[in-house]
Amino acid sequence: MIRRTLMTTAAAGFALALGGTAMAGEPMDHVKACFVYVGPIGDGGWTFQHHQGALAVQETYGDKVEIQWQESVPEGADAERVLTQMALGGCNIIFTTSFGYMDATNAVAAKFSNVMFEHATGFKRDSANVSTYNARFYEGRAIEGLIAGRMTKSNKIGYIASFPIPEVVMGINSYFHHAKQVNPDVELTVIWAYTWFDPAKEADAAKAMIEQGVDVVASHTDSTAPLAEAAKSNGAVIGFGQASDMAEYKPSPRVASIIDNWAPYYVKRVGALLDGSYEQVDAWEGISGGEVLIGEITEAVPAEVKAEAEALRDAIAAGSYHPFTGPINKQDGSPWLAEGQTAPDGDLLGMGFYIEGVTGDIPQ
Repeated sequence: MIRRTLMTTAAAGFALALGGTAMAGEPMDHVKACFVYVGPIGDGGWTFQHHQGALAVQETYGDKVEIQWQESVPEGADAERVLTQMALGGCNIIFTTSFGYMDATNAVAAKFSNVMFEHATGFKRDSANVSTYNARFYEGRAIEGLIAGRMTKSNKIGYIASFPIPEVVMGINSYFHHAKQVNPDVELTVIWAYTWFDPAKEADAAKAMIEQGVDVVASHTDSTAPLAEAAKSNGAVIGFGQASDMAEYKPSPRVASIIDNWAPYYVKRVGALLDGSYEQVDAWEGISGGEVLIGEITEAVPAEVKAEAEALRDAIAAGSYHPFTGPINKQDGSPWLAEGQTAPDGDLLGMGFYIEGVTGDIPQ
């Protein structure tokens, strides 16, 4: 299994989002909040940011909260074992931070109705004590795409993809769409790494696309390896921080970043247990909600491009612009969104197609 989604049935899952909610309980004097991570907290990306959120919970509530975590938990039977141990060990709320934990989360939650379970990026809430949460990463990809389209000199941009799931396909489409809007000549190379965190594979993917002439690299994997590879180009290749700021590569090759900011959600959910207002939710926030942040756009980006990117960010935040606004066709030329139409969330959560202009096939 893999992180986030194998959501061939995601649209149906989204339809469940309006299901029943767990009723608020009594206030608690102390909460033990536990976190299950798919990678190491030092990955510099996905897991690092989740752990920063956990630390924010501790900082916010002090001795009212105890936090516990386990790193690098495989997605499968091991996850169910770890979750069971945490539930038996007194955890009041358990955050499972990868899609591949979905079945394990729901299975263990059914056995421990007094423990609250929060699953990142999933769609199943089989018990009233299971909530789901996600972030609209595709909004950040729009800003990256604009920068890529404006700054590429070769008209070749790249995207290192992890797994062929809707979250990643959404990112590819948003990135390409916004590059193409500002640069009709741009071409996109997608390389599938089939990993969330493997610095060697990520570096190989970046190297391969750079050798093909790509001079802007975006990644949907968790390490800094693609930026390290771009840094070897003596300024010829730029890229973006992924999941965390990756500021060590500023001002170039890291010219901007998408930062996953989980802290507000984690603080809110633990606080709801403490004050007795906790209820089951299905949350999907983005730039406007503060879960997706755009890191500093550095001086390596021309001032006019930076201003354009910031204006796009602000329009998304204000709700005056949706990154998937028609007209947009599917890859085969068939209509998807008409002029002015915006993509329904169900379409996005089940996205299994490229938009027009993206070449290649989505692996099955």
